Amino acid sequence: MKIERAVITAAGKGSRMKYISSVMPKALLPLFRNEEGKKVMRPIIDLISNALIDIGVKKFCLVVGSHGRLLMDYLFERNFQFVVQSVPRGFGDAIMRAEDFTNNEPFFVHADDGILTGGYNEAKEVFEQNSPDGVLLLRKVNNPQRYGIVSVKDRGIFMNHRFVQVIEAEEKPMNPKSDIAISAVYIFSSKIFNALRNVEYSGELELTYGIKGIIDNGGEILGLLLEDEKWLNVGDPDSYFNALSYTYNMLTKWQSRS
Repeated sequence: MKIERAVITAAGKGSRMKYISSVMPKALLPLFRNEEGKKVMRPIIDLISNALIDIGVKKFCLVVGSHGRLLMDYLFERNFQFVVQSVPRGFGDAIMRAEDFTNNEPFFVHADDGILTGGYNEAKEVFEQNSPDGVLLLRKVNNPQRYGIVSVKDRGIFMNHRFVQVIEAEEKPMNPKSDIAISAVYIFSSKIFNALRNVEYSGELELTYGIKGIIDNGGEILGLLLEDEKWLNVGDPDSYFNALSYTYNMLTKWQSRS
């Protein structure tokens, strides 16, 4: 089944960028890109939606917080639906708000505070060719205690990437079993909703809990390990500066070769 829907979560408070996010949502923070040979800056929500449109996504749902009006106004004339997560209760809870939008079809999930420089089409192909319950884009990290972490079993090579089956998932573990982290870009079947509903938890409902629930109930989660692709994060000052620098430098190199 083709993947034509995407849920983008933009309901977080943005506390690590509070002096900016108090007046402008993270999703409107700009990065550099090339347009008609010129260096321009575009909000990251544009970059995310364009990357997904390029691989066939046609319908979008944005999960916004109680102060999401500016972002909704910016996207008003586009093909977006909006649902509200008035109190931040975790990434998994945000996804639950979009269940009606997904219409029991497979869908992308994308956080609003970053974008991958590649891997979207490969993830789509994994899902459409294998029909799993989910596909994760994975990367090795130096500080696995900060991320959702997975243990994997090799399945070979797919489109020049290490292809794996995810056998275990845990959220921000004190003693990580691997250094393979989940990037905040996913594809799921509708099974993710029942998995999240059946989670017993305290605090926030993390999406990783739902992934673990699918695996524990015999479902199949597949993954691709990214190597050359980068996660450009705008969620904190250091990461945002690095993302701006990376996109500016890449465009400068491209222009110097043109």
